[in-house]
Amino acid sequence: MKFGMRRPSLTRSIKARTTGRAKRAVKKAVIPGYGRKGMGYVKDPKRAVRNAVYRRSTFSWRDLFGL
Repeated sequence: MKFGMRRPSLTRSIKARTTGRAKRAVKKAVIPGYGRKGMGYVKDPKRAVRNAVYRRSTFSWRDLFGL
C-alpha cells in the first residue's frame, strides 16, 4: 500500500475530466443504483476497502495548495 504523495499524471487528469463526465451520465441513466453511496461495497467489497484505505493514506499536490 502506498503512503504519501501520489505522482501526478497530466494525461490521466485530462482524460478523467473529459470522458468521465459523459460516461457517468449515461451509466446513471441506464443502470439503477449507479453512483449511489455504498454501491462499491455491494459490487466488490475487497476493492472498496482497498480504495478507501488508499484514499485516506495518500494525498495529491492539489491538497498541498488547497485547490
